[in-house]
Amino acid sequence: MHILLTGGTGLIGRRLCRHWLSQGHQLTVWSRKPQEVANLCGAGVRGVAHPDDIGTQPVDAVINLAGAPIADRPWTRKRKALLWDSRITLTEQLITWLERREQKPNVLISGSAVGWYGDGGERELNEDSPPVSEDFASRLCIAWEETAVRAEALGIRVVLVRTGLVLANEGGFLQRLLPPFKLGMGGPIGNGRQWMPWIHIEDQIAAIDFLLNREDARGPYNACAPSPVRNREFAKTLAAIVHRPAFMPLPAVALRLLMGELSVLLLGGQRASPNRLQAAGFTFRFTDLRAALQHLLGRH
Repeated sequence: MHILLTGGTGLIGRRLCRHWLSQGHQLTVWSRKPQEVANLCGAGVRGVAHPDDIGTQPVDAVINLAGAPIADRPWTRKRKALLWDSRITLTEQLITWLERREQKPNVLISGSAVGWYGDGGERELNEDSPPVSEDFASRLCIAWEETAVRAEALGIRVVLVRTGLVLANEGGFLQRLLPPFKLGMGGPIGNGRQWMPWIHIEDQIAAIDFLLNREDARGPYNACAPSPVRNREFAKTLAAIVHRPAFMPLPAVALRLLMGELSVLLLGGQRASPNRLQAAGFTFRFTDLRAALQHLLGRH
C-alpha cells in the first residue's frame, strides 16, 4: 500500500512510519523540509515538498496529521492564524490536490482532537455528542473536520480521529510534565477535577492502523482510553511513579494570567469515551493509567 502522510515528522507520524515500514508499505511524507524526512521517519520514507511531486503514481491512503502544536505558546492573534493555516489551510490544499487526481485514494484519515467537544465538564462524551462549549480549540477542530469531510464528495472514505492526550516517552505533553514532577514540584492544575482523556502511543498507532484497514470505518472516532481520569488523579499517579509528592497545585488564576485564552486547555477537559472504536472491535492494550505510565517510564 502506498500511504501519503502530512505531519509525518511529528510524534504520531514518526511512529506510524516505523509501524508501516515494518509491514512493507510504501510511505511518502509531505513536509516543509523533505530533505529531513528520511532521517526522522526512516530510511525508506520519501519526503516531498508538495503532493504534486508524487506525479501519477497511485496513492492508496492519505493520513492527514499536520498541525502546529496547539499548547506550546499563548494564543496570540498571530499564533491563532498559524494554528489555523497549519490545519485548515493545509487540508484545503490537500483536498484541492485530491480533486485534481485521476486516481483517488481509497481513504483519508484526518486528525482532530477531543477538544472538538470543548470543555465538557461532567458530561460523558461519545462520538454522537455535540460540541458543548465554543472555545478556539473547539472551533479549530470543527473547521478541520468539516474541511476533511469534503473528500467524501470525491468518493473517498473519510475517517476523523479525535485524539486525546497522547502518552509517549519520546515527546508530547508527558515529557513536558516530567521535569517539574521529578523535582517534586508537580501537582494538580486548578481544582484538579477536570477530566483528562489519555491514550498510550501504542494504542494510538494501533487504532489508526485498525481504522485504515477496516473498510466500513468512516466518520469520527474518539482515540482515547476507555478510562479517563481527573487531573488530580493523573498528577497523583505520575508523582507516585517518579517517587515524588504531588502537593504543589497550579492555581487557576495564575494560569489564566500566564497563558491567557490557552489556559482553557488545561483548566477544562473532556470525559470522552471511545464508543465507536470499541463497537468496531478495537481492543485497547492500555486501559489503566498507572500501567500505561509504568510501561513508558520503565518503573515497575
